[in-house]
Amino acid sequence: MVQLLGPGSQADVQNNASGALFNLAQSANNRVTIAAAGAIPPLVQLLGPAISADLQQNAAGSLARLAYNDNNKITITAAGAIPPLVLLLRPGSDDLPKDFATFALQALGHNSAENCAAIAAAGASAGVDLLEEMERLDI
Repeated sequence: MVQLLGPGSQADVQNNASGALFNLAQSANNRVTIAAAGAIPPLVQLLGPAISADLQQNAAGSLARLAYNDNNKITITAAGAIPPLVLLLRPGSDDLPKDFATFALQALGHNSAENCAAIAAAGASAGVDLLEEMERLDI
């Protein structure tokens, strides 16, 4: 399924694969398996600006769920997920990707001062009010 996330797949195939991973990542055991299969880097790539809102939503949601595993949190951060997640919070962005990006950032920042600092720095450089977004979602 991870191969279906890659740039060689059509957007609808990527969307279905990322949606399936989102559902599978509800399970703690699956979070480990999904990360071990190498899904994190392609999910991060699906957060890009030229990607549809539906696909960004599934990718951000999958990363949010995967981030509830501490080892995955490290992998997600190392894959460069924080800047594109923060960019999804910009004013004018679609609400669903924005919501899932907020949840992903919250999960990445939980118990990680280093990630919180990286999130704050990315937010400042992108002109995003992270506290406003978290209050909007009542986090």
